[in-house]
This record gives sequence, structure tokens and C-alpha cells, in this order.
Amino acid sequence: MTTVLGCIADDFTGATDLAGLLARSGVRVSLRMGVPDGPPSDTAAVEVIALKCRTAPVAEAVAETRRALSWLQAAGARRFFWKYCSTFDSTAKGNIGPVAEALMADLGAEQTIYCPAFPENGRSIFMGNLFVGRQPLAESPMKDHPLTPMRDSNLMRLLAPQVTRPVGLADRLTVAQGAEALKAELDRLAGEGVAHVVVDAVADEDLSTIAQACRDMGLMTGGSAVAAPLPALWLADGTLSADAKAASVPDLDAGAVVLSGSCSAMTRAQVADYTGRGRPAFRLDPLALEAEGPQAALDWLAAQDLGGAPLLYATAEPEDVRAAQDKLGTARAGEIVERALARLAVAAREQGARRFVVAGGETSGAVTQALAVTRLDIGREIAPGVPWCFADSGGKQIAITLKSGNFGAQDFFAGALDTLAALEAA
Repeated sequence: MTTVLGCIADDFTGATDLAGLLARSGVRVSLRMGVPDGPPSDTAAVEVIALKCRTAPVAEAVAETRRALSWLQAAGARRFFWKYCSTFDSTAKGNIGPVAEALMADLGAEQTIYCPAFPENGRSIFMGNLFVGRQPLAESPMKDHPLTPMRDSNLMRLLAPQVTRPVGLADRLTVAQGAEALKAELDRLAGEGVAHVVVDAVADEDLSTIAQACRDMGLMTGGSAVAAPLPALWLADGTLSADAKAASVPDLDAGAVVLSGSCSAMTRAQVADYTGRGRPAFRLDPLALEAEGPQAALDWLAAQDLGGAPLLYATAEPEDVRAAQDKLGTARAGEIVERALARLAVAAREQGARRFVVAGGETSGAVTQALAVTRLDIGREIAPGVPWCFADSGGKQIAITLKSGNFGAQDFFAGALDTLAALEAA
């Protein structure tokens, strides 16, 4: 099938988030883990390519996303979406803006929008300022993110140092007037040379308005929620057809493992909830991993009954994260944890685990790559933007869910496993 929409996500959890929302429409969605090596084959109407470039050096991120764009163009896509986190995780030097400008240049696009809003998950934008629930971004727990601490809530100020062309705003007052008013405002800004437009959204109906106004743009950018209405619009005008079959749950052994590298406030609550239920758990300390390696964790895992879904986690309080980073360096501390969790995932698979619950964007990328997963079938959502997915790993059928650190309710880990059990029983 010729691909209509080609999507590029800057991490693996974001890619599954996007794929899950797009699949709600009934359109077939294919999720590729990394840029495929060969030419496009067995393509879907919507193709999503998951990259691990959120915190990569800018030049590396740009090169990888341009390679993904080329593959998607070869698959037939003529509309594109650059997906990043709904909390706009990025530093002043990248990567959201530089990637967007590179994609715009390759596509000949004179303007694009930025809308990371996800009201269903408590992310909204008003007068260009991003809110997490009722808190401005810079006052939310994201201010202490170990890799991309968010110390400013204003998306125009965050974006401007990352791009070379003017940044503007289409505010909520315009969006509230409907799609035609928003299109007129975007045209007016384009006439003034504004290439990068932040668009306000505080409710789901705003996202529908934005999608309607921007449906024919060569490139849109944002969080997953602003892309979610697009398939329905294209189904209505015949651009797409509903050809998807629900992903069936493979016959899985009972073994399960939970792997958590995220240190977000929500993931900390989820770890506390899971351990509070009496589930077996082992905490990974970056300093101990640097000194002694992961053997203690591997030995502990080997002694576990995977029917009890043990948890291995590096999730920690912000002060503990900073202490490790001060001694090891930010990049090294994260790398040590990712490598350990990736090795533990493979060990768990060899031990019989076929159900993987993974928390954290960087962790999800490391684990998925270690498990040699190249393509995912999208199943039912556990929480908004977090579906169960099914894949082949080392010749074994597995179920895996990749959770962004901030997503899901407090009981997500246990709830995810219960959801999968219910799918199998249906």
C-alpha cells in the first residue's frame, strides 16, 4: 500500500504513543524501530519511524531524521509529521528546531506549526506557554529532568534559539474561531516571513481545529495528540481507507518483567505503587553499576520467578540523580543505566519473559534495540498514548509496552499486566 502519512518520532515511547493514537482511527499503522535498512516493503497507509535522537548531538539527530524522511518519501508519503515530547523536551541548542528546519528544507516547506499539547494527558498551551496540568512547565517536575531540565514555559522563547527563521504564535483566541480563521492567521504570518508557528490548544476540540486547518501542510510538528484527528479527516475525504485489523495477541508464556529507567515524578509514584503491592524489585544504582557492573542485578533476576513480574528500576529522586550525575557526568550516568537495563531485558527474555513493561524514553530505546525489535504491531491502549504492542524478538513472540515517563496512572505497571491478561482472555 502507498503510504499517505509519514511520521518521525524522536524516541521510542513517543513513537508508540503516536502510533497508538493514530491506530484509534481504524487505519493500518506500521511502527518501525529505527530507519529500515532496505527499501520500503509491506508498507501501511501510516508509517511511523521511531528514532533515539531526542538528546543526540544536533548533527546526528538531523542526519538520522533526514534519512527517515527519505525512506518515508520512497514509501510514497507526501505529508509528514515530526513528533516530539508533549513537554517539549529540548535544550537551547536542539533538537526540535534544527530537525524541523532540516525537514522543511528537504520538503521545500516555508512554514510549519509546533503544538505539543495533549489535553487528555494534562498538557495544554495558552498564549504560547506550556502547562503540565495546572502548573507552568517550568514549575512542574520537568524542571528537574536529568537530561533536558525545562526552566522556561514559553515555547517561543524555547524555540527561537534553535532555529534560524522567525518564530510566531497563533493564540487560543484565533483557534477558538475555527479552522478557517486559523488558516488565515497562518497565511498572514507566512506573509510576514514567520516560518515557525506555535499554536495554542487547551482542549481536544482545539486539536481538531488545528488538524483541520493544517491537514494539507507538507510538515506538521508536535506531540501525538495534534496528529490524532488527521486520519479521520482523510478517511472522510477518501484520502485514506479503514483497512486495519486489530492486532491479535500472540500465544505468550506467562513470564513478565518491568524495567524502569525514568526518574519522572509519575514513574516514581508508579514504582512506589508497584513495590507497595509486594512485587519483587531490585534498584539499580548508577554508582554501583560503574564500580561493579550489572552482575548483581543479573544474579537477582536469575533467581526470580518471572510469573511474579519482577521490577528492575533505576528510578530515583531528583537529588539522587544529581548526585550520580555530579560524580559520573550526565551522559555517562544515563548510559550506564541504559546498558544495564538493556542487558537485563535480554537476560529476562532468555529466562522466559515474554511480557515487557518499559518506562522511560531512553530506556525504551535501549531495551527495544537490545531485544532486536524492528517492527511493532499496535494493540489496545493501556492509558492514553500507551498501547500494548506485539513483536518478534530473537525468534520469540513478545508483548511490550513503552511508557513515557510522565504517562499513565499511579497503578500503571500492575494495570498494564492486567490489561494484557484481559486481552488474552477475550
